[in-house]
Parts: sequence; C-alpha cells; structure tokens
Amino acid sequence: MTDGYQVEVNALVLRSPDKPMEVERIRLKDVGAGDIRVRIDATGVCHSDLSLARGVLAQQLPAVLGHEACGTVVETGSAVTDLREGDRVILLWITPCGHCVSCARNEPHLCVNGSARGAEPYALDSSGEPVYPGLTVGSFADQTVVPSAAAVKVPDDISTEDAALLGCAITTGVGAVTKTAAVTTGSSVLVVGLGGVGLAAVQGARLAGAANVIAVDRNQDKASLAIALGAHHFVPADDDTKKTVRGLTDKQGVDFAFDCVGSSRTIRDAWGMTRRGGTACVVGIGGKDDQVSFSALELFHFARTLVGCVAGSLDANRDLPRYFDHIRDGRLDLAAMVTGHGKLSDVEAALAEMAAGRGIRTLVVPDGAR
Repeated sequence: MTDGYQVEVNALVLRSPDKPMEVERIRLKDVGAGDIRVRIDATGVCHSDLSLARGVLAQQLPAVLGHEACGTVVETGSAVTDLREGDRVILLWITPCGHCVSCARNEPHLCVNGSARGAEPYALDSSGEPVYPGLTVGSFADQTVVPSAAAVKVPDDISTEDAALLGCAITTGVGAVTKTAAVTTGSSVLVVGLGGVGLAAVQGARLAGAANVIAVDRNQDKASLAIALGAHHFVPADDDTKKTVRGLTDKQGVDFAFDCVGSSRTIRDAWGMTRRGGTACVVGIGGKDDQVSFSALELFHFARTLVGCVAGSLDANRDLPRYFDHIRDGRLDLAAMVTGHGKLSDVEAALAEMAAGRGIRTLVVPDGAR
C-alpha cells in the first residue's frame, strides 16, 4: 500500500521497549493542505526519548521517537502561507490548536489538543503497518511530516545546532526558571539533575539574576560544566546532599528548587531542600505509577508551593524570539551542552550513556541531511 504514503525515508523505529531500535525504511504520509514535510538537519537525544524507549512513558508502537529538532522545509501544503521550501524551522512537540480552553487562557503549552497527533499514524512501514510519531514529531528520521503550526522559522544568524536544542532542552529548562516558577533577582536556586534540561535551568537561574545557584547530580564529572554555565556550587547526589545544601543556605533551604529528574525520590528531595514558603518545581517527566507522598501536616507547616512544569510554559511564537536574542548576545551557551554527535544508528548508544548519568546532549544528524 502506497496511496497517500509516497515519500520513503530512513527512520529509527521503536517496536518494543525490550528491543533496540533499528533503522528501517518507512513511507511518510502525503502532505495535507496545512502540513509541511521537513528534512531533519539536527535532532537531540532527550531523556524523554529514553523514557519512551524503555516503556516508562506510554507510546503507541511501532513509533519513531525524537522531538528536539531543527530541519529544512522541503514541501508545503496548499494552505500553508507562512512557510516555504528552504526555510529552516524548529519543530514543536506541543502544537497549540488556538481554540481550546487552555489556548484561550494564553497557556498554549497546556493545549488540550497539543499532543493529539502523537496517537495518529504518520507513516507506514515496509509491511504496510501504521507507524506513529513519538511526542508528535518523529525526528529520528531523514524527514517527517507535521502541521505547519508545529514549526517556527529560524533566523539566518542562529545555527542549526542551537535551534535544535531550542526544540526542548533549553526552552524547558530556562522556561521552568524564568516563566513557570518566575525566579526573582537575588534568590537562591537548587537544580537537581544536570542533563540537558537541568543545565538549561542552571543557565536560566543565571539569566534570572539568582544570587546562589546550587547544582546537584550523581555524576561529579558534570561539576565544572555546571559552574561554567552559572552554578555557584556543585553538590554530589549522596546521603549528605540535604545537609550540604542547607549549609549553603544558612540552614533555611533554597527559595526555588527544580527537580529535573522526575522520580518520586528526587521530587521529595527537592521539596525537602526548599525553605518554608519557597517553591519546588517538577520539571522532569516521571512514571505514572511512581507515587509521591506528602503528609497533610507538612503541606500546612512548610507553606511551600509545589508546581509542575510542562515544556517550560513555552509560548513559541512569543518566546522564541527572546531565546534567539539570548543566543545572539551570548547570554546562553548552547554549544557547551553538546557532548556528542552521531547518526541514527548511534541513538541507542546515546540513550545508554544518558541512562548511566553520563553525557549531556548528543546531536544526531540523519543520513538524509545535507
């Protein structure tokens, strides 16, 4: 069956959480009136991809993962007027519909329909079986097809690698600090977990003018990079972490804590290292069965705010121009966060490194990119 699925590309296909992904040939659905077809020029390997690949997060299979990407438009639908062939674009894994209750509240990152297309087939495999786009994008491939509303044009002076990271890690981490929690100048900030999102949160704390930024991770090899990107202290994740953090905050705890791991343990740790009246923000995506418990008394006594964060509260059309300016003016260092490069066949190795707590961001350049 090829009707409606004409363009054949290489893609890294996930068929089971128990088996490594392999590169296969798939056929993309034809471009609809409001769609664009994009050649993937660079895509980051994100912890969310690890969670999807290992079955921690639900994903209809078979699927092509990858959602943090920059690419070049190679075809546009008849109704697309704001993009054209040759434009470089950042792909969005949450596409605001513009008319739901969340969009009406100016909360496009919470769009009711923003992730719906992830449950819709966007390609066929060699046997004609439907294939689904992981987190709606499916960028671990030579090309993908998305609605034009899922793409934001990249200015000529912003590099493709920097633009790719704006697809998730940077906007999530920086946005968690500057938008979701709204860190104030002179505050103390704790960041737990120094992957791509966590290190972006460290940079966000610096941008917000935090006076004391404490970075925590189980891998002490990340200490120097955390300090270079804006942390004032690095604290290893061990049995003494809470005591050390309190010692760095006059035994009060921090004003703002960011859990960039997404486990019940690290959420409780971040909460416990937040001062009375402070804010603990959950940025990492955890499993649905990993329960976090709080006593009724502690919720009253500590008067802390616990807030979740989705995509750094990103409003792409309004916020991305600000990120572009940060890059131009040297306020964001994205190159330092890229610790590896590879092809589609290297994604599994990058996921293994991430699972072991090593590396920050591997950028993948698919075989079809020029």
